[in-house]
Amino acid sequence: MQMQANLPPSSRDKFRIVILGGGTAGWMCAAGLARLLDPADYCITLIESDEIGTVGVGEATLPHIKTFNDMLGLDEAEFLRDTRGSIKLGIEFVGWNRPGGRYIHPFGTFGEPWAGVDFQHSWARARLAGRNVGSLQDYSYAIALARANGFEPPDQDPKSIRSTYAYAYHFDAGLYAAFLRNWATARGASRIEGQVMEVGCDMAGGHVESLTLKSGEMIAGDLFIDCSGFRSLLVGEALRVDWCDWSHWLPCDRALAVPCERVAPLTPYTRATAQRGGWTWRIPLQHRTGNGHVFASDFCTEDEAYATLMAAIDAPALAEPRLLRFRAGRRARAWAGNCVAIGLAGGFLEPLESTSIFLIQAAVTDLASLMPTRATGIDPRLAAEFNRLFEVHYDRVRDFIVLHYAANARIGEPLWDHVRAMSLPDSLAHKIALFEECAAAPGYKLGLFSRDSWLAVLEGQGVLPRAWNPLADRIPLDQLEARLSDLRARIAANAIDTGSHAAFLAGHCGDAELERAR
Repeated sequence: MQMQANLPPSSRDKFRIVILGGGTAGWMCAAGLARLLDPADYCITLIESDEIGTVGVGEATLPHIKTFNDMLGLDEAEFLRDTRGSIKLGIEFVGWNRPGGRYIHPFGTFGEPWAGVDFQHSWARARLAGRNVGSLQDYSYAIALARANGFEPPDQDPKSIRSTYAYAYHFDAGLYAAFLRNWATARGASRIEGQVMEVGCDMAGGHVESLTLKSGEMIAGDLFIDCSGFRSLLVGEALRVDWCDWSHWLPCDRALAVPCERVAPLTPYTRATAQRGGWTWRIPLQHRTGNGHVFASDFCTEDEAYATLMAAIDAPALAEPRLLRFRAGRRARAWAGNCVAIGLAGGFLEPLESTSIFLIQAAVTDLASLMPTRATGIDPRLAAEFNRLFEVHYDRVRDFIVLHYAANARIGEPLWDHVRAMSLPDSLAHKIALFEECAAAPGYKLGLFSRDSWLAVLEGQGVLPRAWNPLADRIPLDQLEARLSDLRARIAANAIDTGSHAAFLAGHCGDAELERAR
């Protein structure tokens, strides 16, 4: 027997938003919409079951998460305490271009714009002239700070070298979801405990009408948000939206994840280390270190991956590794009918550049700005614009991740030989050719990734320019070399004169024990 959910009288004339699934995606969605939408016009209900686990390994983020938290009005110190979080200034890549090599993708700028052109043109000109100007890595304050295991909030003076970076967080994803759950339910979002057993669909109209729970309760809605994870219960299974498979560009399809004890120093960056069959991650939290091995099953067995992971961790494991299976790709459409897929239900890209939580955040903010109303209903043009933005975000992130694999010199290793020889997406091939030809790097106004991110990975992977923008010739070469030398010196001096990451967290979070993590 089905029972219609009893909604409070005050909510019956509102536009009903039903979120299926909790975890990071579900509760970021609930919190973001509760903050951005007028509660007089919208009713937000989230359905989740404690019996259904979540992936919960997305512990590293990008600086956009601070924007999201600030939009919610979260207190940073409380957030870091409750999620056992730490600061992230970038990602260190070890062995990606060649065994033993390393570079950092920083959350900050490289150099300064001189002569009306981006910095890399001045650097490329001096380098190609044979001057001793070092690597682009030497011109990022964020990189110098990360290597010194230091941290302080960015200076508010835009003229200061200490203002030239942003920061993100590492945190326990399960604790973050719980944090947002408390925040969202305190601000009007409703939570229903239960498992969905049946999806009521109008297949002729391509809409979902209701969800029936194991208890028999039936939940009706106007807009359904699918945060059901890899299963994609609504958009994938019920509405049968196609999957765009990207495994030919991104062959890794498994991951093992395991926490270990925390070790000092408490580094303010994620580390990604290339391995024969994939790569391993290291994410430092206040109370433990998150570790994992992403690998391609066509090139590495699960036993080999297990052995590689356990040899890579730097302290005793706190649990047995957990295996995850996935496919790289995205849905052909994230918004179909009256359903929107967010998080793993909409797509998956391996966590190499910590993009999963950003893609959730982007979807939530885009959806809020395109949200239908009770009066107007769902206009197909809203869905079309959302899907356009969804494709832009996923496709640009895909190109950036593929670059890490394709531009490698790990000769004689089957996985790396395969990805080096594969055909690239046309959009990525164009970006690489343009940078090699004239040092031009993408400068997107929307989404990921910034010019400086592309510069870090292009140079780090051994892709170098053959020329530069001629405007950089306006500075005499000797003067340019002197400027570059002065900039390197200023960056190095400022990074040394900064407190440690562990000391910042100890003071910010009020946890004296963290002082011992220096």
